Amino acid sequence: MDARAILSKLRHRRSLNREELVWFAMALADGRVSDAQAGAFAMGVCQVGLSDVGRVALTLAMRDSGRVFDWDLNGPVLDKHSTGGVGDCVSLVLAPALAACGAYVPMISGRGLGHTGGTLDKLEAIPGVNTTLDEAQFRAVVAKAGCAIVSATDGIAPADKRLYAVRDVSSTVDSLDLITASILSKKLAAGLDGLVLDVKVGSGAFMKDLAQAQALATALTKTANASGCRTTAVISDMSQPLVPSLGNALEVAEVMRVLTGHNKGPIVSVCAALGGVLLANAGLAGDVQVGADMIVQAIRSGRAAERFGVMIAAMGGPAKFVENWTRFLPEATIIGEVPAPKTGYVTAIDYVTAIDGEALGLAVVALGGGRAVETDQINPAVGISDVVRLGAKVSSKGPLAVVHGARAADAERAAQAVRGAITIGPKPVAVPDLIVERVG
Repeated sequence: MDARAILSKLRHRRSLNREELVWFAMALADGRVSDAQAGAFAMGVCQVGLSDVGRVALTLAMRDSGRVFDWDLNGPVLDKHSTGGVGDCVSLVLAPALAACGAYVPMISGRGLGHTGGTLDKLEAIPGVNTTLDEAQFRAVVAKAGCAIVSATDGIAPADKRLYAVRDVSSTVDSLDLITASILSKKLAAGLDGLVLDVKVGSGAFMKDLAQAQALATALTKTANASGCRTTAVISDMSQPLVPSLGNALEVAEVMRVLTGHNKGPIVSVCAALGGVLLANAGLAGDVQVGADMIVQAIRSGRAAERFGVMIAAMGGPAKFVENWTRFLPEATIIGEVPAPKTGYVTAIDYVTAIDGEALGLAVVALGGGRAVETDQINPAVGISDVVRLGAKVSSKGPLAVVHGARAADAERAAQAVRGAITIGPKPVAVPDLIVERVG
């Protein structure tokens, strides 16, 4: 078997079998195929597509191209993955809440790229936190805190790492088959007993259309379940930022307000919906509603905050971060309100009830709070906070949001972006449901 024969099949629009997909994944990992051949493979899969069986085969082969964890713990090993949105810091609340409910959460996460923030970047806004742990350190933190949120090592799904880099430059990122295999190969390498997928839909998500979100949710759940990991997807609304802040330290501050009982909001509802599914599927709760109630109680009681504090300290952060978090998070040098242009209600863009979350996310990137390319350095202090909610009434000159910047010119450009992203209309609007549906 060789790459040319496999590529020839794709060029003639013939489906690949399991053996061919496994061979190509392993060849990606060990360098037997060139970048040109990897790009041709990605383009061929985009054009021909994979069967359900082929999608599972590619996912498992990419998973098995590197290190696959196994665990010996006194509880189920669970995880969550989000397809990305703005103001989405669910992982930082859900992971410790699940740990407080008796689960273990070895979360291998990523960094921000494009308009959405990265979980690792948010964690690293906390002084001293190290998300690049070796396997022994990773296992020790999971055992001690019940959860750890870390970056993937080079040994995790190296076939995916190779193929993803090629997809980015060959205009094949949006292939449903390749997206599914990429996401799941890394998640399944963590040795999970259960997984929940938060598939975002709306102006601040990558999937703007419900039909696209449903297709992705279906592909992910079918493939993960066929691969032996109990998986459910929850489609959730991203027509406005989930929390009213965008930016790394600002989002950690929102997380701490939730964990310490000073705020509730939509993030708790999303955590309950996702965590309820995980706990029920893993047998830690009698049903999804009981599981959701357990998550809410773990947050309200402070047990999730306690688990979060143990994790932060074990990963090099301050020992008393939960108790004194306001002392540790960095602050921007320029902070200013963005006044509303007129009195009215936060309403619709392009006839859709939404705030332009992608525009807000890109404004944070322009402030220095995100990456345009992977090598960009992040300023954890900058961002946008206190973003008004859909349907809210605002008065003329009242604040739409607060910009946190490092330079006056950057802050003014961000303020202009805020004014362009938030539409004020004369009448109240119906706000979309936060939880759209459950798949799988």
